[in-house]
Amino acid sequence: MNVRQVIPRDAIPSVDDPEFGPDYFGDPDDEVIVVESDGDGEDREVRAYPVRILHYHEIVNDELGGDPIAVTWCPLCGSAVVYDRGVGDRVLEFGVSGKLADDDLVMYDRGTDSEWKQSLGEAIAGELAGESLRVRPSSVTTYERFRAEYDGRVLRRPGGESEASGPGDDPEPIEYDDAPYADYFEGDGFGLAAHRGEGGREWSREDLDPKTVVLGVEASESDSALGFPLPRVERAGGVARATVGDRDLAVFAAPDGIHAFENPGYEFEAAGEAGVFSADGARWDGATGESDDGRKLARVAARRLFAFAWRDDHGDGAFWSAE
Repeated sequence: MNVRQVIPRDAIPSVDDPEFGPDYFGDPDDEVIVVESDGDGEDREVRAYPVRILHYHEIVNDELGGDPIAVTWCPLCGSAVVYDRGVGDRVLEFGVSGKLADDDLVMYDRGTDSEWKQSLGEAIAGELAGESLRVRPSSVTTYERFRAEYDGRVLRRPGGESEASGPGDDPEPIEYDDAPYADYFEGDGFGLAAHRGEGGREWSREDLDPKTVVLGVEASESDSALGFPLPRVERAGGVARATVGDRDLAVFAAPDGIHAFENPGYEFEAAGEAGVFSADGARWDGATGESDDGRKLARVAARRLFAFAWRDDHGDGAFWSAE
């Protein structure tokens, strides 16, 4: 693992006192990270964290349904992961260290100064080295889909300054209407060097693009992990069935992205409409896991990230394939 200091600590400011509202200033097709609290009905809270905002902050320290959570985003790795902030009897608050580990955001916690690799949720240095954060179920969808499906609230613009706002290492005033990583997402290279226009890392695989969107599922009890590349799931009819650890999964490709749920044993098949699947006498929405007869699949805790970042963490053999 290559860990290096790239910018000063907190030059990208975490959001530590997030505020939420019913409306969003961005575009309908903007991506948002959606997190639901435990509970049903009036006890359930749903919040959306726009990637447009997270480009400039990367971490939101929040509390949802009484649970402390960290909504994390690394633009270079395209990695969206939501963690519980509790470790043992501690509740941690995270900031942006300014370091990268294999081109991935390194977070630090303000209680112990331990450093955490964002895509893994593992402390790689400091007092808590070797500890791991628990991943919470979340999804990446569009704001338009979020607003259509949920009675939820959206993160408001925190404002301030961020290193992501300018070409140098010093923070500059944030303009949320800008798109600081647009060229990187559209270009061929990957990693920090590619983002800075200085080349990029080598990629030897021909079956996957390094910035292919992958949904990664891990099973800590068996130390197994499987990443589901979105194009492969699409080519398999929009659904992948697999077992990770002791859990049977159904992973769906939908118009808004890729989603994983626990599979009760159903044989899902494409239903002739994008993102809709048939099984057990019902039609199921692949984005929400809900059926037209009132049932709902349990969303699996997963990490959404680029293929190169999943490979960095788990190796070449950790990708799902229909063959």
